[in-house]
Amino acid sequence: MGASSTDELLKSNSSQKERYSKHVHDNVHGNIYLDPVFWLCNSLTLKSFRGKLRDLKQLGLSHLVYPGAVHSRFEHSLGVYWLAGTAVQTLKDYQGLELDIDDIDIQTVKLAGLLHDVGHGPFSHMFEREFLPRVLSGSNWTHEDMSLKMIDYIVDQHYIDIDSGRLNRVKSAKEKQFLYDIVANGRNGIDVDKKTSFNTSFVHRLMETMRVMGDEICYRAKDYLTVYKLFSARADLHRTVYTHAKVKAIELMLVDALLEANEHLGISSSIQQPAEFWKLDDTIINAILADPRPELKKARDIILRVRRRQLYQFCNEYSVPKAKQEHFKGITAQDIVCSQKAGEVTLKEEDVIVSIVKIDLTRGKKNPLERYVNDTDMIVRVYAKEPHLVEAVSDAFENFQMKTYGEKTQVHSTPEKKKRRR
Repeated sequence: MGASSTDELLKSNSSQKERYSKHVHDNVHGNIYLDPVFWLCNSLTLKSFRGKLRDLKQLGLSHLVYPGAVHSRFEHSLGVYWLAGTAVQTLKDYQGLELDIDDIDIQTVKLAGLLHDVGHGPFSHMFEREFLPRVLSGSNWTHEDMSLKMIDYIVDQHYIDIDSGRLNRVKSAKEKQFLYDIVANGRNGIDVDKKTSFNTSFVHRLMETMRVMGDEICYRAKDYLTVYKLFSARADLHRTVYTHAKVKAIELMLVDALLEANEHLGISSSIQQPAEFWKLDDTIINAILADPRPELKKARDIILRVRRRQLYQFCNEYSVPKAKQEHFKGITAQDIVCSQKAGEVTLKEEDVIVSIVKIDLTRGKKNPLERYVNDTDMIVRVYAKEPHLVEAVSDAFENFQMKTYGEKTQVHSTPEKKKRRR
């Protein structure tokens, strides 16, 4: 089918859309209807598209601590597609003439929602934030940039005839920035990608009353509490689920496993080639376990430790005082080891892992709630790779706090029972 036929589908009227659309049932949003242009593309790409995103857990490794956290990026992307369509249609209904929103704009926003996560690597954000910086020093790779490359790859690989101008509108918005902000709002972080994890009644309330002013999506001042709840809910999920101490322990172990396997499997090099990156997903764990090469034994052993629940041991944590956050320079394993006093166990840097977790309430470049709240948590955690090192690492961590702040800033001491594990 040529470009002209694709354009005709993009311009099809609502009755045609209802006649030809297909639906997928979603547990959150009910029936999600795919417009003709999307199942046209899907007839060519859906098998590989689903295969890629269905093998990427939306919440990374959280399901190994919270068994119900198993939904995939495919399910998430369908939800973003649906909410993006609802949002842009609302703006057209109320301000369509004023903002010059046409059917092409609507389809562009929906397609952006559907494809916004195709650039993600395995294990959610761990791949780009924890793994890649360890193997590619100074790398500025992001899943957002990779998504743009993957969209081009999908179009080229499956010979989809679509006007390049329309494709560029999916990837970025030089005009009508508010349309781009519906899916990925870098100005204040309020977008449908974030709203998929929020109470649906609150989401629809915000979308029903939002309007565009000065090329920016705005909300009524009296809805500030709803906006606050949106970010508060996300921050709570980060604190209690995404950055749970055991979830982070498993992430740290998987990072070590990928580091051991990287040279032999070419994991990091795949980010340069969309055709190779397309194959990279959470099943890399099984690929490592199934590979009998002696060079991968260390990687296999780490993964088997995860499966046997022999995890890196969380020792303790403290929150960086807010007055110190602006000039916080980070903490390394060397800092902890150098804080150790003479004892039975002599720690080495490879025995200790420091994890720094930052949780922003708003997560945007501009805080939409600065009049009401300014809340950023920075948490420093320390882990011992082996149970018999917990006491030594915990003591060294306490000494570090005393040297740095003049007091123990951790909320509680490491349990004695945990220290005595061997």
